[in-house]
Amino acid sequence: MHQIEFWFDFGSPYAYFGALQIEEVAERYGRTVQWRPFMLGAVFSTTGMRLLTETPLRGDYARHDWQRLARKLSAPFVLPAGFPAHSANAGRAFYWLRDHHPDIAIPFAKAIFHCYFGEGADGFSKDAVLRTAAECGADVVELRLALDSDILKKQFRAITDEAVGRGVFGSPFFFVDSEPFWGWDRMALVDEWLDRGGW
Repeated sequence: MHQIEFWFDFGSPYAYFGALQIEEVAERYGRTVQWRPFMLGAVFSTTGMRLLTETPLRGDYARHDWQRLARKLSAPFVLPAGFPAHSANAGRAFYWLRDHHPDIAIPFAKAIFHCYFGEGADGFSKDAVLRTAAECGADVVELRLALDSDILKKQFRAITDEAVGRGVFGSPFFFVDSEPFWGWDRMALVDEWLDRGGW
């Protein structure tokens, strides 16, 4: 089956809403989803963009929009204290799980999103990431060592570089075959593209 690529930063509220829906969209068309976390902050040095919450007017609008989307989707949403937070530990852990315990990786990603945005809890500290991984059935002794390894850090940087090379500049970002779609609000367009076979 063809995959839908789902690029995201774990610290992105719009990616959280995308994560709640993307597999349902893919399933309707016999697709699978390739989950691809990356570091959005590292991309900003290329694009010159800033975080929504650091941008006048747009930040206030986004906070309102996230609450509105949560109501529309009947999804729990609590903007965590200290938002935004650095999500690298979660991204690195995801790829370690994907490579060593692939059946756990996507449940882990969903659990991280729920912890951070569904509950408004600490989701990205090393202890929080390890706790979530343990709840998903991971060997956290191995994962704890891996999170500090240069190998995993270089892997995650390389994946972020790949994202930039592919033209990914925001979160969430989707590829349907080679067609790019940026943003949660393009998910309806993704659905229609799949239904019609493009245009």
